[in-house]
Amino acid sequence: MELALTPLEFARRTRRLHPRREAVVDRGLRLTYEEFFDRCDRWSSVLQSMGVAKGDRVAYIAPNTHAQLESFYAVPQLGAVLVPVNFRLTADDFVYIVNHSGAKVLCAHADQLEAVDSVRDQMPGVERFVALEGAAPGWEDYEALVAEASPDYTAPEIAETDLLTINYTSGTTARPKGVMVTHRNAYMNSVGTLLHLRMDVGDRYLWTLPMFHANGWTYTWTVTAVGATHVCLPAMDPTRAFELIREEQVSWLCAAPTVLIMLANASEEQRGEVPPGVHVVTAGASPAADTIERLEDGFGWTVTHVYGLTETAPFITVCEPRPEHRGLDAGERGTLKARQGVELITSGELLVIGDDGAEVPWDGETVGQITVRGNVVMAGYYNDPEATEKAMGNGWFRTGDAAVVYPDGYAEIQDRIKDVIISGGENISSVEVEGVLLRHPAVLEVAVVGVPHERWGETPRANVVLHDGESATEKEIIAFARDNLAHFKAPTQVEFVEQLPKTATGKIQKFVLRGGASAVTRQ
Repeated sequence: MELALTPLEFARRTRRLHPRREAVVDRGLRLTYEEFFDRCDRWSSVLQSMGVAKGDRVAYIAPNTHAQLESFYAVPQLGAVLVPVNFRLTADDFVYIVNHSGAKVLCAHADQLEAVDSVRDQMPGVERFVALEGAAPGWEDYEALVAEASPDYTAPEIAETDLLTINYTSGTTARPKGVMVTHRNAYMNSVGTLLHLRMDVGDRYLWTLPMFHANGWTYTWTVTAVGATHVCLPAMDPTRAFELIREEQVSWLCAAPTVLIMLANASEEQRGEVPPGVHVVTAGASPAADTIERLEDGFGWTVTHVYGLTETAPFITVCEPRPEHRGLDAGERGTLKARQGVELITSGELLVIGDDGAEVPWDGETVGQITVRGNVVMAGYYNDPEATEKAMGNGWFRTGDAAVVYPDGYAEIQDRIKDVIISGGENISSVEVEGVLLRHPAVLEVAVVGVPHERWGETPRANVVLHDGESATEKEIIAFARDNLAHFKAPTQVEFVEQLPKTATGKIQKFVLRGGASAVTRQ
């Protein structure tokens, strides 16, 4: 009998081989794998008693805690679909995602209860609301339910093509799209990760990357697959991160650009003594070569750059080291490591395609769009056949990223075709930000672009044309955006201009804005 390719197989194997090995460290809590999986089983039992069945959706709004990690096992082993929500979003975003996904149960961390309560009446499909930490009026107590439950539940047959998660990504549109990740997608990404980034039994992984972010780049399952230890970090703080690296003997972590920069630029007081030998996986935007040099030469760590999207579960390339790289000096090595790299063995086929539909030459100069097909490409966008057809109608997923390919086969992204701003590893839709700013009474026109930022990698800059006779300050515009958007989406810079650069047909030329010589500055 064939076994489905599913991350639940990792749980089965580790439960059998490593029951007494430490699985999770979360503040004062320490769990062995036997204890961790017992809790997962108990929560599966509770969810089943709530009426959650195969195909039902269960949404979570939570930071990196043991309860959030448990969701990646307890929900899928019922054949249900996990919906991990970005906890940094607004209450209105929560409403849209929960309703669009059709979530039957909503679980939220204590920090998000107030926001959910403010919009609870707008979520008619949610039958049960569960507080993951502590009791609260109108919320069921997760820990109490787990403690009282039986570990017995009825497990359905699961196919590798079944949905595992729906991950919402704002991409380049105002409304987020639900990426349908299958059991096979996640399984193949985890296996490919372990082939190229070799984690072993006894390794200890620090959760600096949000678990909601493309399922923690599937490390929610990859760490478990080898019997390594999950060390939870609910909120990213450089001082606390370095403390845990020392105290818990951390050997691996993942870092979006903002976290990479935080760690590299931490003060001596924040860092303390830095243990060498930590493996860092980074993605989200190309890391600066000097940041890589600081971590590798200064800390004695190893940095590997990967690339992917939520739609590809997520890794499709890795900047793998080769013997010929060893002779390079630190600067050359840092430049090379900033490239997106080559296909993972398990991810499938990647081509950079020019406007003529043909693969671009491997000359490091000719720009095309990255397209992929294979084992990790999503099943489509949930309840959005039009967007699915547009993204992958010919069998190839079109990433929207413009890249070149070097003679050694390494790809390097040059720009984002659709003006996505990647700040701190999070996608920000310039269209969404513009739509909010245009509601300001003084704003006539606005164009938002990403500009380099020392900490976040990239940050939104708003180029604003005011109505005649109206006035506004940079502080006022930023405050207006923060009042109406998740804070990480708000521009950190505002430039007031007389006019925006446009084509003859009236289309704003954002590439000019990004170059800094964009507009006629308002006096």
